[in-house]
Amino acid sequence: MHEGANVSFVAMGTIGLRPAMPFTAQQFFEVFGRYNVAVWPAQVVLNAFAGLAILLVSRGRPSDGRWVCAILAALWAWMAVAYHFAFFAAINPAAWVFGGVFLIGAIWLAWVGCVQGRLQFRASGGWRGWSGAALILFSLLVYPALGWVLGHRYPASPSFGLPCPTTIFTMGLLMFARAPVPWSVYVVPLLWAAVGSTAAVTLGVYQDLGLLAAGALALLLLLRLKSDGEAVSRRVAQGPSSRSGRS
Repeated sequence: MHEGANVSFVAMGTIGLRPAMPFTAQQFFEVFGRYNVAVWPAQVVLNAFAGLAILLVSRGRPSDGRWVCAILAALWAWMAVAYHFAFFAAINPAAWVFGGVFLIGAIWLAWVGCVQGRLQFRASGGWRGWSGAALILFSLLVYPALGWVLGHRYPASPSFGLPCPTTIFTMGLLMFARAPVPWSVYVVPLLWAAVGSTAAVTLGVYQDLGLLAAGALALLLLLRLKSDGEAVSRRVAQGPSSRSGRS
């Protein structure tokens, strides 16, 4: 009786602390292994795309915004098809939903950034520049290094081009977007930041806590841009009346 009560208590505590997953941590990392072996040397190309995007942002030419968005859109389409549909769906049926949402995000980035040209990028200082640089550095270098320290050995580890490091990279690049920034391009990355960060605790991928930091910085940026936009609108609205008053 006493042992049964203890077992029930522990089970309830475990369920309360860890959301139910349709797969084990071992299966999760085995998917990374199958993916990394199957797509090699795509990882080299994906990292080269990331480097090209950083170079384009650092140049800051208006025409480069379309190319940066094309790279981001390609990365999100890759994650949808090459990871969620092709590999993750084998152990998690929700991957079909995740992949569908990622494809929507890719298409929207291409539409807003490539077709409409509403996203331009420029390297800058201040908190946005430092935050963006930190997120990019984390996604490309710190993330895999932390994985190694935590015992995640390649190929059974998340490489760049997989959802979590690439989402952090995406939000790092978006920190350099010039105002006005369409808030809609943040929707899918923020959704994955909320979903993907659960792996930090439930599956021991503690480097995924970087998703929470990236999401918090993105929300802070959106709030700041909204506040700045409202201030500009007030100045524009008050401009004619204040000038007439001074005259």
